[in-house]
Amino acid sequence: MVARVLIANRGEIARRIERTCRRLGIETVAVHSDADRDAPHVREADRAVRIGPADARSSYLDVDRLLSAARDTGCDAVHPGYGFLAENAPFARACVAAGLTFVGPSPEVIELMGDKAAAKRRLAAAGIPVVPGEDDDNLDDDQLVAAAVDVGFPLLVKAVAGGGGKGMRTVHEASALPAALAAARREASAAFGDDRMILERLVTRPRHVEIQVFGDRHGHVVHLLERECSIQRRHQKLLEEAPSPALGPQLRARMGAAAVTAAAEVGYEGAGTVEFLLDGTTVDDPEPAFYFLEMNTRLQVEHPVTEAITGLDLVELQLRVAEGHPLGFTQDEVRADGHAIEVRLYAEDPVTHLPQTGQVLALEIPEADDVRFDSGIVVGSVVSRHYDPMLAKLVVHGPDRDTACRRLAEVLSDASVRGVTTNLALLSAIADSPAFRRGELTTSFLEDHLPGWVPPPADDAVLSSALAALAGHHEQQRALASGGSSPWARLGPLRPSGGGGWTVVLADDPEGPGRKAVIRGSATGPVVRLDDEIDERPLPVAARAEVDLDDDGGGSVWVHGATGTHRFELRPATRWADASVPTGRAAFTAPMPGAVLAVEVEAGDHVASGTTMVVVEAMKMEHPIVAPTDGTVLSVQVTAGQTVDAGTELLTFEPDA
Repeated sequence: MVARVLIANRGEIARRIERTCRRLGIETVAVHSDADRDAPHVREADRAVRIGPADARSSYLDVDRLLSAARDTGCDAVHPGYGFLAENAPFARACVAAGLTFVGPSPEVIELMGDKAAAKRRLAAAGIPVVPGEDDDNLDDDQLVAAAVDVGFPLLVKAVAGGGGKGMRTVHEASALPAALAAARREASAAFGDDRMILERLVTRPRHVEIQVFGDRHGHVVHLLERECSIQRRHQKLLEEAPSPALGPQLRARMGAAAVTAAAEVGYEGAGTVEFLLDGTTVDDPEPAFYFLEMNTRLQVEHPVTEAITGLDLVELQLRVAEGHPLGFTQDEVRADGHAIEVRLYAEDPVTHLPQTGQVLALEIPEADDVRFDSGIVVGSVVSRHYDPMLAKLVVHGPDRDTACRRLAEVLSDASVRGVTTNLALLSAIADSPAFRRGELTTSFLEDHLPGWVPPPADDAVLSSALAALAGHHEQQRALASGGSSPWARLGPLRPSGGGGWTVVLADDPEGPGRKAVIRGSATGPVVRLDDEIDERPLPVAARAEVDLDDDGGGSVWVHGATGTHRFELRPATRWADASVPTGRAAFTAPMPGAVLAVEVEAGDHVASGTTMVVVEAMKMEHPIVAPTDGTVLSVQVTAGQTVDAGTELLTFEPDA
């Protein structure tokens, strides 16, 4: 029996495992890096062990430190969660060799199914349909370019050891393939230590449908129905639901049987997911076409939607199977109750999808019986550049899909994270989309149905709330200041006599001009004059707003209103040239904190439009800085391997006349 489990992970999934263990009376040991010293998963565990610095390679990916933590705290089991070492066969093998129960499948199965090429060959031999392509993982770039002629375009470059969208590139024409291979190999090597690649034909209008499977060591294998995960960005899922709106009883039975066959073929034990691509052009055919994509040998991020409709606790089932118990139910006993939808909350710009950092100043999620919020953050949490930007998962459950869709839209419209830029606005746009309500889902959903989408601008009511919060903060800081040492004291009081006042500029668009406001006190409270208006208007009582300013008088004001959560930049702030359409000398800056992965140019180089000049890596993803037009690199300020903050100047560039 498992009595004490080491959770070899962090954040939301660590808290999720702790919750089930607490209910079962199993003690938990959390591990943490220096960056996570005060994280919620550390505080909520029975014991916690520091395993190294912030860099994941020296902490969460260090097998020796993890095993030492398990040994020193008397653990008898290790739960890997997902990500990090969850699908790492050497880690699973090391746990077993150390006498620990590894909560997952055998190292041999992890090794087999983690190798995308080998898994496809094994399951194709068992009669499972697979995506056509080139599965020889020993080919170099020149050989893969030659093989692509037979595969055909468009195609997908895919890392053999990949997962989570890393090491994947969609290629539409032969000329783009060499660069895509180079970038995918680089990314895969950094994420998995393995840069082998295969090629797959791009399936037409694909729907991403996966089947949750469970096996025990007594030979029983069942599936727990399906999840649709088609809405994605960068090959990473944004929204998942169960059951899939595309599957009827017959197709569900066919795909479920294929998944069970795949799991049984390799002697699978524990929780796993068999992922398929469903050809969207064949959904209405008598026998729609689907293809094996990959098998994830771990708990999935989206497992809560399966729990919501089946009533099962998948972490509890994992622990029972790891202890040697049979599953305790048959396939016929698996039933679906209603419909569940999950969205992933990321710390990222909702338009560019670039990772964001900051401190969580406010976290407001509606609480209700039909809402579940699995989170790795609380108010005060610091979101750093060191780890994956996923912060939390929000799940709604309803009696049917229409009800669940409506409920999701309601909850998202009232949810707010302030202090860190998130993708909440994009999630709301998806939930409000008629195509989503109709269930018209493909992996190109965002491009097909929300092209050019940007968050709605802040209206005057939201701006007034921001100004009211700023005025209140100004008065608080002025009261605390002594001897004029604070920049707020130098601004002077908001005098009720009608004189003075404070001129500020707030912008909710970093590239926009902002709105000018003059705030002053009056006998009835602060009033404001916007832009060049003559009349003043009273400021409301600030609600759902936070002020985060620096010592130089710049910073941010965060407000949640009818149009969502908005971040206003207080001007004047240090700004840099917009390099998107430069008309003269422009400075290119780091779009987010991270590390410089590669510098491809030197001062004096003349480059063509679209040339990659610098590659910045943040939160395990690559972000190329490309030339927006033909021009000359005037100077380069960074080197490969250098750590940079958001706004750090990378290079200067002058476009051709």
